Amino acid sequence: MDYKKSNAPTNTVTRNMMDLCEDTGNVYETVAIIGKRANQIGLEMKNELSKKLQEFASYNDNLEEVFENREQIEISRYYEKLPKPTLIATQEYMEGKVYHRNPAKEKEKLQ
Repeated sequence: MDYKKSNAPTNTVTRNMMDLCEDTGNVYETVAIIGKRANQIGLEMKNELSKKLQEFASYNDNLEEVFENREQIEISRYYEKLPKPTLIATQEYMEGKVYHRNPAKEKEKLQ
């Protein structure tokens, strides 16, 4: 996913939890859904950052190269400025882009 195009805020936003839990009817279930999605996003971002930084990896111990590698610093700063995974996940949930299901509720409907 392209997090650069996300319209999630970069700062913390106060939200009405009752608006967030309209779909599920349960605040805790909504928080669990957003939390799981945030973990997925965080893992994707971490893997993407690791791949980009791996391109600049130096396998010899040259102290001068460690201090001169500005590309790594710029990439790291860029990722620090991105919205946090929880904010992205909350925005996705509010826009209806997160698919979720509760097997326990589905089981109750079948009985």
